Amino acid sequence: MSKIAVVPGSFDPMTNGHLDIIKRAAHVFGEVRVAVLNNSAKKPLFTVEEREDLIRQVTATIPNVKVDSFSGLLVDYAKEANATAIVRGLRAVSDFEYEMQLTSMNRHLNEEIETFFIMTNTKYSFLSSSIVKEVAKYGGDIDQLVPPQVAESLKGKFKEE
Repeated sequence: MSKIAVVPGSFDPMTNGHLDIIKRAAHVFGEVRVAVLNNSAKKPLFTVEEREDLIRQVTATIPNVKVDSFSGLLVDYAKEANATAIVRGLRAVSDFEYEMQLTSMNRHLNEEIETFFIMTNTKYSFLSSSIVKEVAKYGGDIDQLVPPQVAESLKGKFKEE
């Protein structure tokens, strides 16, 4: 039986940094579940369904990647998915403290699920979904920051406003 890993996130929108982590996790694990967080406390630009669809388009050539969504506790989702691992990307040292807190709590809630950190490629270390949205909102060039399908969708969203 192959090992299943979950790569969670809001992916609002997915960036090339996210894609880098997903591709690298897909080389290590038999199955990678990209799990879109449905956080009702936030007001995302894209709906959960739109984010799932974009991620499916972008990862279509990676056969062991599946896309899903969840709400609630990540460890509960991971257990339901029969995952043994959570994969998180780290951009910089500043991410580590927050990620360590999440990992410690997840470990407290379920000791059977391990967390693995993958350092983001340095060319993506400055990227965040928030920054990408801000640049796109004001018509800046995002073509090198996100996959083409995402760039097109972002441009469409901001034309609507």
